Amino acid sequence: MFSPEELERYARHIVLREVGGPGQQKLKASRVLVIGAGGLGAPLLLYLAAAGVGTIGIVDDDGVALSNLQRQVIHRTEDVDVLKTESAANAIRRLNPHVEVVSHVTRLTAANARDLVRGYDIVADGSDNFATRYAVSDACFHEGRPLVTAAVGTFDATLTTLRPHEKAADGTPNPTYRCLFPDAPPPGTVPSCQEAGILGALTGIVGSMMALEVVREIVGFGEGLVGRLLMIDTRAMRFETVRYRWDPDNPLSGTAR
Repeated sequence: MFSPEELERYARHIVLREVGGPGQQKLKASRVLVIGAGGLGAPLLLYLAAAGVGTIGIVDDDGVALSNLQRQVIHRTEDVDVLKTESAANAIRRLNPHVEVVSHVTRLTAANARDLVRGYDIVADGSDNFATRYAVSDACFHEGRPLVTAAVGTFDATLTTLRPHEKAADGTPNPTYRCLFPDAPPPGTVPSCQEAGILGALTGIVGSMMALEVVREIVGFGEGLVGRLLMIDTRAMRFETVRYRWDPDNPLSGTAR
């Protein structure tokens, strides 16, 4: 049940036919794990908290740096040198005291990923490297958890949702992350944010879209991004969606496993 304060707080959701009281209850009962409290994680965490997600887990082992503040809007100037998990948790509590925050001050790896995702209903990955993305997506496959994952470049970004533990309407398995990106690019071929730079507002757009996709997955409305990759080019302000399918050669759910 909602308190009178919660009913007022979520009133604009509750009047939506696609959400309503039942959808808001789903959000309140849900547990979402967010990987990274940086450029993508900052708006993602704020909008999940504002939406009334009941429990939000945050995985990050870094501290806030001054150079983060150009895009990581969940942190403040006075948070520099504070752990990002602590800074983000404080911001979430200021925004919505009805949300429980669980901090995981660690770097997600292949060794601990399954233990981390197992305690949540859905995972949102805003990490900035392929090793973490593969570790998260593999863990979500094995633990049967939906995954919303995004990546940003200097002016471009991609976003998709993965449910490879389920089947598509035609009976074939849904694609895995490794169906979309079979191999990571060679080391050194993709410059880091520190090396190449990044447009700050881009992370705001994509992180907010990640939150929207998580909410849609929890509540259950609209056509999600399973099997579809959204590509964003902010220099041309162009949004395109391409479809991708299960690869029978992928190592997780392929025919040769």
